Amino acid sequence: MWKQFLGKLPRKSPKSDQDLPRNPNLGPNAANPAAKRASAAVFPASVIAGIEPLLAFKDVPNSERMNLFISKLSLCSVVFDFTDPAKNIQEKELKRATLLELLEFVSENPPKFSEPAILASCKMCSINLFRVFPPNCRSRITTENDNEDEPIFDPAWPHLQLVYDFFLRFVTSTSLEAKVAKKYVNHAFISRIVDLFESDDPRERDSLKAILHRVYGKFMIHRPFIRKCVSNVFHRFVFETEKHNGIAELLEIFGSVITGFALPLKEEHKIFFSRALIPLHKPKSLGVYFQQLSFCVTQFIEKEPKLGVVLIKGLLKCWPITNSQKELMLLGEVEEVLEATNMTDFQKVMVPLFYRIRHCMNSYNFQVAERALFLWNNDQIVNRIAHNREAILPIVIPALELNAQNHWNHSILNLTFNVKKMLAEMDEPLVSACISNYREEQERQDSEIEKRSEIWERLENAANLQPLVGNTTAVLVTH
Repeated sequence: MWKQFLGKLPRKSPKSDQDLPRNPNLGPNAANPAAKRASAAVFPASVIAGIEPLLAFKDVPNSERMNLFISKLSLCSVVFDFTDPAKNIQEKELKRATLLELLEFVSENPPKFSEPAILASCKMCSINLFRVFPPNCRSRITTENDNEDEPIFDPAWPHLQLVYDFFLRFVTSTSLEAKVAKKYVNHAFISRIVDLFESDDPRERDSLKAILHRVYGKFMIHRPFIRKCVSNVFHRFVFETEKHNGIAELLEIFGSVITGFALPLKEEHKIFFSRALIPLHKPKSLGVYFQQLSFCVTQFIEKEPKLGVVLIKGLLKCWPITNSQKELMLLGEVEEVLEATNMTDFQKVMVPLFYRIRHCMNSYNFQVAERALFLWNNDQIVNRIAHNREAILPIVIPALELNAQNHWNHSILNLTFNVKKMLAEMDEPLVSACISNYREEQERQDSEIEKRSEIWERLENAANLQPLVGNTTAVLVTH
């Protein structure tokens, strides 16, 4: 079929197979059995033996270049098995050389792309890029020497990279009209691009990041759909799988997208903030993408500070109990949000927020306690605390007193003393009253504990005086 189709196309003069250049990029991956085992996609094997390279673009008139462009795209629409570097070597090199020609053609300001050329370009990219990812081999094979942080590289990358570069230049080309291309770069095509962010290869995710960003910028009609697709990825990640390789890259794209949102923010954007971004603080792998997530959140709050209240309420709902690293990250984010929040919004969340901060101040993990106490070094936060000290100091003073009495870390003890000194300078009568109330509460609790102990002791003594009846066995329960 291939010979019949390409037999009618112009070709170069016949050359021996020995004249074809070899692909130098095949060597490292070919010698690595781990790369072969961990191929990020399953490629069907195809054979186009005997096909000769088509004419170069410079060897045909301008009127025929678009037809030759389509022919070369068709030649590159054959996929090979790269897990076996010894298979189809000449055909792979022919395809690689043709991809380089196509990349050079679209980079040199070609004439306006015709609709058949756009169709052929999207088809070639679809055939080469859209594929089924196999299960991650790390879930099946684990040894002592395995490193889960080590990326998995796709052996087909020498060709995939050229296809990605071609499509990026194609989309950004001034010769491509968006109103024509939107029929082929459609919702189905974009959805498959978003699915590719699941790739294990970080190089592929970087290429996808650039492409999706350019598609978002060029095709305004598709922007709501792209946001919907990304939201769906976030929802599946948070509420179903908690496994996805491209969350950081998708957030990085949206960091620049959010920067361009017009004011006032649309309701759709606020929903994306509350239902897509805030829940991303919940997964255990938050540290992998926290920097990008924090940037997106900060951009939203800078545009509409009232969203800071929404964020803090969301963080309090998903605050970790035993994950100290997540607590450190969230405390840092809370500090940034409080700096951008006005006094009225601060008052809406200050009571539940400082109850949570009080728990962090008493944490036995000294890093969490230290980070919570460092909040008092922020002048903006201290200023707001001073204006609302009647509500906040009764919450935090007991935590400071408890630290001073029981905490094991000397650094925390010193920080606690400094914070107490600062608060005393702020409002000494209120601090003294809070300390007095705390001590009274401690005495009351100690008294209740003592009373309970006395009651248990009387019950045990009464039980010891009771005679055994029949076969009844007395069991003494020690409180």
